[in-house]
Amino acid sequence: MTDTAQYRVEFITSLDQIAPQAWHAVTGTDYPFLRHEFLHGLETSGCTTAESGWQPCHALLRDGETLAAVLPMYLKSHSYGEYVFDWAWADAWQRVGLDYYPKLLSAIPFTPATGPRLCRAPGLAADEAWPLLLQGIRQLARRRQLSSWHLLFPDQQTADNLYALGLPRRLATQFHWLNRGYGSFDDFLATFSSRKRKNLRRERARVAEQGIALRRLRGAQITPALWRQFHRFYQLTYAKRSGHGGYLSREFFTEVAPALGEQVMMAVAEREGEAVAAALYFCSDDTLFGRYWGCEREFDCLHFEACYYQGIEFCIEQGLSRFDPGAQGEHKIQRGFTPVYTYSNHWIAEPELAAAVADFTERETAHVEQYRAQAAELLPFKQNG
Repeated sequence: MTDTAQYRVEFITSLDQIAPQAWHAVTGTDYPFLRHEFLHGLETSGCTTAESGWQPCHALLRDGETLAAVLPMYLKSHSYGEYVFDWAWADAWQRVGLDYYPKLLSAIPFTPATGPRLCRAPGLAADEAWPLLLQGIRQLARRRQLSSWHLLFPDQQTADNLYALGLPRRLATQFHWLNRGYGSFDDFLATFSSRKRKNLRRERARVAEQGIALRRLRGAQITPALWRQFHRFYQLTYAKRSGHGGYLSREFFTEVAPALGEQVMMAVAEREGEAVAAALYFCSDDTLFGRYWGCEREFDCLHFEACYYQGIEFCIEQGLSRFDPGAQGEHKIQRGFTPVYTYSNHWIAEPELAAAVADFTERETAHVEQYRAQAAELLPFKQNG
């Protein structure tokens, strides 16, 4: 057991305050969304600032002057861009005359992707680091009169550990593609029932019938002009869906994302030699993360091809074990994406409201478990009929 008496918690308001080498010595660089370039780039491109409601407040655990652990964290003045919905909780706070915002949030901004959250140097165990960080977070929350702290999309082990420490655990469902050793896309399709297999092939053929071809580009293969065009696609698509231009700035796409090199992949749809749509992916050593999509005009089945089938082919070619295409989307089930659990944990400062949240998450869990079981019955694989 490590002697933790010498450890101290501090909070920084920008990644300018810590060198990339020191940060990466603890986080590593495999998970793209925790890279210094990514999180710092969100700051410098204007996406995570006090003005945007995403004020960096990263938690550091130090052993003397040595960085022992980091936990990404933000001071939030709203709940946009989180993908774990707590608007009803904010309403409940208001009804009893309390302020829900600001709150503390440990998450990757605008990114509902499961992955590491607490990153530790070798020799420091999670069950040693968490009590120290939680104590520091509670002290910060009380000092600044913050309502709560929320951890979004941790791995199951982390969620379970925090649940054991008394933090309510909330369950949700996403749809992920799992690589079961497929040698090709046709091998994957061979596991489908005949009717489902024909439907998927028909969708892919429909893209080609419209004169559209797709290319997968990685890292430096994605030109500056294509990054600028992708930002336009992104804005157009967000405007149609949400009435605004999206959470991410032009600089994010032209400066931040390219800095991640081979961890970025783009599936570009071209018609008559011109790009008409594209899907943007990030990847680690074993997982592909589908993140953003945009198009200039609508084409039949192109979204499915660019955002799902190109990602599956890439995973098979690269030997990746999992494809996480993002939040929501029951239409993914019939395309071979398995329902999986995602997790969040929540600390609430006010005792009575903390009890209400704990009760809500326990009752919600049964519904989520039932939903996941029902969704799994709809998978297109032969054993599912």
